[in-house]
Amino acid sequence: MSLAPSSGDAIERGARTVEDKVLVVEPDPELGESLAAFLRGRGFECVLATSIGEALEPLAQQDFRFTLLDLNGSGGPDLVPRLRLQGGDPGRIIGLVDPVDGRDGEAIALVVDAMVTKPFTEVQLDQAIHGVPPAAAGGAASLPNPARIRREIELWRSPRMREVLEIIREAARVDITVLVTGETGTGKDLVARAIHHLSSRRPGPFVKVNCAAVPRELLETELFGHERGAFTGAHKLKIGKFEEAHRGTIFLDEIGDLHPALQAKLLHVLQDGDFSRVGGRSSLKVDVRVIAATNQDLERAVAEGRFREDLYYRLNVIQIAVPPLRERTEEIPLLIEYFVKVYSRLFRREGFVVPPPVVERLVQGRYPGNVRELENLIKRMIVLGDPFLTRVREPERAAPAETPERAGPLRRRGPDLSLKDIGRKAALAAERDAIWAVLEETAWNRVRAAKALRISYRALLYKMKQVGLTRGRAFTPPAAGWGAGGDGPGRRLTKDDWAMEGRGAL
Repeated sequence: MSLAPSSGDAIERGARTVEDKVLVVEPDPELGESLAAFLRGRGFECVLATSIGEALEPLAQQDFRFTLLDLNGSGGPDLVPRLRLQGGDPGRIIGLVDPVDGRDGEAIALVVDAMVTKPFTEVQLDQAIHGVPPAAAGGAASLPNPARIRREIELWRSPRMREVLEIIREAARVDITVLVTGETGTGKDLVARAIHHLSSRRPGPFVKVNCAAVPRELLETELFGHERGAFTGAHKLKIGKFEEAHRGTIFLDEIGDLHPALQAKLLHVLQDGDFSRVGGRSSLKVDVRVIAATNQDLERAVAEGRFREDLYYRLNVIQIAVPPLRERTEEIPLLIEYFVKVYSRLFRREGFVVPPPVVERLVQGRYPGNVRELENLIKRMIVLGDPFLTRVREPERAAPAETPERAGPLRRRGPDLSLKDIGRKAALAAERDAIWAVLEETAWNRVRAAKALRISYRALLYKMKQVGLTRGRAFTPPAAGWGAGGDGPGRRLTKDDWAMEGRGAL
């Protein structure tokens, strides 16, 4: 089918500024040119590539508004991380795929921002570009995000998260503003999507804006759009996120970072439902539900004059506080199982299993980054094929509750723990951390690591053995820190552990 620019059926939101650059990665030259013509007709400046390798060069030099990526053939979803690891920003990644079954579709949906199934129409592609769910397009495209939302909600087994789910269900029934609070990585985005999914606005768009990621001088046009000629470079009309979210939900993440000037305009939108584009003379009225999220203490920000009090109360009609992972540790085994199932398939490491003893160690870990940190840890374990955490550094263990029976080593009394012993063990622990860091930086090249540490190669091998590090592997001391003998980690290393390729055992 041809994707030449349409007139009557094209969505008005397609109008963009000339400066909006997009990247198209399509191995079929004919379809690639058709996509490029379609995008240019909507005001985009298009960079066309026929392979990932060809796309990496322009991506390393500039940012893009979004990327259309063909996910058929070799590579598939594995191509997405390669794009996101370049110096430039690929923007929203929209996957173009042949019809896929449910499991493959779910795996793809985890790494892309939108997915369009071939063959597709201009309207379907327009809606994918602007974040309109396929239900609003007549269900032609396949985007299994609602199924993913349901699966992840099912992992909420702790009492605190069951309370959160009840509030979500109640809030979804009524069209009011919701403020989601919680630490970074706790799942505030999932809460917002769940509210939208369970509400009557589910057929409409869900539009997310990270208020901290967009520069302050650009955020107003990002939210509210601008008229042609509003400022230098405004060659065409730009539709803002509030217009894109009409009859749907807009999710304002990191709302605490919103500039005071925009706080006033947002307050006006919340009160009256209307606004004007930058440079516009007339008011526009939209039907949008607002969900805001922050990891900041907004009450303190109000007291310090950094956040408008009236806006805070307008946003805080219903507040949902998402607890950190340390307050719902019973969910960690379920999350591990879920992430392993998802990413082992995605990274083609099917059959990967985290052994029960390792799961127990992960349950005891500290996760300042919460669920997101645990998710990334599981990704690293799968990619590196490291189910026993010998190459991936496991998180620090959470400190146990202080009791007389479980007092830490610095609080125990007795002749077996002298001040000299404490100093020696602390020094060894510091050396272990330093050696580990350098080995990680040098990809475990021990010759380079020895040079970086300014010690001889043999001295490095001795130190590694002394503190419990072997090539590509770290031994974590038991809770008490060291073996009863006091002369190294609890596990004794054998000569086989220290065999050097081509040199025999030390």
